[in-house]
Order: sequence, then C-alpha cells, then structure tokens
Amino acid sequence: MIAFWMMTGLAAALAALLVLAGARRGAEPATDVETQAGSREIEELDRLKARGLLDEAAHSAARAEAGRRLLAMTATTAPVAGARDRLWVLAGIGVTVAGALGLYVATGAPGLPDQGYERRVDAWSADLNGLEPAQLAAVTARVARERPGDRQALAMLGAARFAADDPLGAASAFRRLIDLDPRDAQAWARLGESLVVANDNQIGGDAEAAFRQALNLDADQLGARFFLGEAALRRGDRTAARDLWGPLIAALDPADPRRQDLERRLPEARPQ
Repeated sequence: MIAFWMMTGLAAALAALLVLAGARRGAEPATDVETQAGSREIEELDRLKARGLLDEAAHSAARAEAGRRLLAMTATTAPVAGARDRLWVLAGIGVTVAGALGLYVATGAPGLPDQGYERRVDAWSADLNGLEPAQLAAVTARVARERPGDRQALAMLGAARFAADDPLGAASAFRRLIDLDPRDAQAWARLGESLVVANDNQIGGDAEAAFRQALNLDADQLGARFFLGEAALRRGDRTAARDLWGPLIAALDPADPRRQDLERRLPEARPQ
C-alpha cells in the first residue's frame, strides 16, 4: 500500500513538472526574433530613404510590404500561457489527483495488505496438486532457501526449474548441489543436460565436461552417455559414438523407440 501512495505522488509531481515546463516555454514570446527582425527591416528602409538611396515611391512600397509581413506574423502567433493559466492547470491536476485518491478510499480497500508473490507461494505450498511447473519451481525454491544444505531440496529445485523451461536456473541449482556433494553423478549429468538446453541444444565444452564427470563417477549414467555419443557423432568421431552408445542400446528395452532410433543412427558411426 505504501508503494501505491508513493507511485501516485510521484506521478502527480511528474505531471505537474511537465505542465509547468510546457507553460513556461509557451509563456516565452516564440516570435521575438522574427518581430525584431521585421522592426529592423523597417528602420533600415527609413535610413536608406534618409540617405537618399530610396525615393519616396520605393520607400513607401517597401515599407508597406515589410509592415504587411510583420502584421501577418503577429496574427498567426499562438496565444501564450500566462501565470494565471499555469495556476489553473496545476489546480486542475491537484483536483484530479485528489478525486482519484478519494474514489479509491471510498470504493477500494486502502488498509488491505499487498497480495504479494510470497502469498501466492503460500497458497501453492498448501496444495501441490495441479501446480504448473513454474509454480512448483517457486515452491521448491522457497524450500531450498529455508534449507540451504538440503541436497534433496536442491535436486528437486533443479528438476522443477528444468521442467519450467528455466535451464539456466536449473543449472544454478545443480551447481549448488554439486558444491555440497561433488561425487553426485546424477547432479553432474543433469547439469550437463541443463547447459545443453540453455545453449539451444548445442553440446558445448562445459556441458561435455559435466557429462564426462558424470560417467567417471557412474558408468551407468545413460543420459550422459547419450549426449557424449551425440557430441562425438557431430564431430565425426564414429568410433567414440559406437563405444558410448553400445551400453546405452543394451540397457534399453528392444521395444523402446529410443533404442530403435539409436540403432538406426548407430550404423552411421561404424567405420567405412
């Protein structure tokens, strides 16, 4: 609520400053330069006539033309704002702001606390059923904040952020988990996967290093095997791809579409 009143006051002050600036500019004679130039032109014509450089007829015609231009310019000059005008405008702004605030006090709930983000997280925490991935990630983020040394909370946070299409947030959670337990092979594998998704499915050096660390800790990390084999195929290293994907294919059920896809692609990895 305090923020609402502050923003209202700032908006009113900004509006008043803009109006004052515009009125001040309008109060300045916009055509002073042109008027002075016209007056000087008439004076110069008079001097020329006095020096005998213009006869009476030429002087009269030129002076009449200069006078017409000066009158036309004066007629088209926009009315300028005076001090009284600025006061009326400022008074109007004040009345408008006061009316808006009065209407809010009469029909709104100025004493009601802000329904902030944390209150929504409270509601989500009370019933986890049917939560969207982003909502579940918010709930698990609170749990991880409250229990910074809880490995399971960090693992859940990483998985929830990954499901919520936040791969960078997921990678951050998995890195924190690895800091707590550098020998967590699953965390290394999930870190690599998050980095791949964050890099538009490109298997960069940091992701590949994470996958290799996962395999060094646990040779049965099949996800790490898949990505390392994919990286080897993209580099044209068919032998490495075959070595990495062989155990992966053997671990999958023959009816598993993933195994069929790997078997279809694996012949391309065999030496010619």
